[in-house]
Amino acid sequence: MAKLYSECPQKKDNLNPKEETISFLLNYSKALSVIHYNNLKFEALQN
Repeated sequence: MAKLYSECPQKKDNLNPKEETISFLLNYSKALSVIHYNNLKFEALQN
């Protein structure tokens, strides 16, 4: 375990998501509705 934490992290320069991944996340966030009632939080997908 100690060896894992002592190594330097590798740089990852090519972290470009696919266009379909971005589209999926944007559509999901548009459909998500969060309702607050008293101290409760309800999440609903409006599809």
